[in-house]
Amino acid sequence: MAGKLPQVPGELPTLNDWENHLTTIFPEVRLKRYMEMRGADGGPWRRLCALPAFWVGLLYDDESLQSIIDMTSDWTKEEREMLRRKVPVTGLKTPFRDGYVRDLAEDVLQLAKNGLERRGYKEVGFLREVDEVVRTGVTPAEKLLNLYETKWQRSVDPVFEELLY
Repeated sequence: MAGKLPQVPGELPTLNDWENHLTTIFPEVRLKRYMEMRGADGGPWRRLCALPAFWVGLLYDDESLQSIIDMTSDWTKEEREMLRRKVPVTGLKTPFRDGYVRDLAEDVLQLAKNGLERRGYKEVGFLREVDEVVRTGVTPAEKLLNLYETKWQRSVDPVFEELLY
């Protein structure tokens, strides 16, 4: 930072260097000139458009956005932190308030579908894979773990074929 690297004496970092460095940080949401939602940015081709469609349905539609705000406005910091910690482990089976995250997912998915429908661009089909996950309660991670334990005989190598584009 002080320009004392022997490989590049006197060279000082620039704002461009800082911006480049920030691209190596992977939080759930990364603020750029837009909000980059990183929660599920991988997976098979058939799910590739699901995440953007989900967020568009929620955030680009005033009615859906207000419903999400109303739904989450009384969540405590502790509840949000618990969800952040537990959902990656227990998925839709995570207990939350008087039900499970799956119940919440059903409501939120419906809001996203409604928001997409109101846009009128026939984008709801992009949520088919998410709809299947919520309907069955089985996440993609749980499917892969099951394959790992059964068909793949505890080998990770087949995952590369399974998720190949």
